[in-house]
Amino acid sequence: MINSFLLAFAMYSRIPVPRADWSKEKMKYVMCFFPLIGLVIGGGVWGFSRLCALAGFPELFRAAGLLLIPILVTGGIHMDGFLDTVDALSSHQTKERKLEILKDSHTGAFAIIFGGVYLVALLGIWSGIPEESMGVMALSFVFSRGLSGLSVVTFRNARGSGTLATFSDGAEKRVTRVVLLLYLLLAGGGMVVLSPFGGGAAAGAGCLMFVYYRYKSYREFGGITGDLAGWFLELCELFMALAVALSGALW
Repeated sequence: MINSFLLAFAMYSRIPVPRADWSKEKMKYVMCFFPLIGLVIGGGVWGFSRLCALAGFPELFRAAGLLLIPILVTGGIHMDGFLDTVDALSSHQTKERKLEILKDSHTGAFAIIFGGVYLVALLGIWSGIPEESMGVMALSFVFSRGLSGLSVVTFRNARGSGTLATFSDGAEKRVTRVVLLLYLLLAGGGMVVLSPFGGGAAAGAGCLMFVYYRYKSYREFGGITGDLAGWFLELCELFMALAVALSGALW
């Protein structure tokens, strides 16, 4: 369990942890600890927003910091998957060719274009999220990672190899699914308690993106990969934040 905890933080964050054993037998519960990285991000987002409110920092400065915190904590690993997937989807090639593009280390024009669009859109969304919704946003990072982890131990793998397959094949799937569902219930329930309308809208947006993720990955790639998991996570967090911003404007 301790080794799986260390592996989760070593793989999916830039938080320094002691060296862990990467053998298959020692990574059974990695996905069980994946949402805890979201808890760290959520705490950072909530704390930074409170600091900005107390210090009276400009709204644009606050929004920029809230956008950067998840990228800095994760080292951009999920954004990398998002960019690779955008390139593959924009190619309109066969499934086999799209999977090859995912593995290509070069960055295409569509990745740069849509990466910029994504960051500008998220900056605007963060600027429209009120301070009283920061608790919901903090829990949204746990919720999104609960969904992403659930896909790893539930959805079909497009390649049958790679880092995602290593974590999926080595996982104790029944236990991991139960633990991830508990994360989703606790995080989703917490969001609704904090804001019935905004929290419910965010959880609903996350679940809808999860369904879309399954449909799109199977249709375009024949399953999921590590890059697709990152693509989903970035889109999930974008639309959950959008749901909170819109609910705050409408409620």
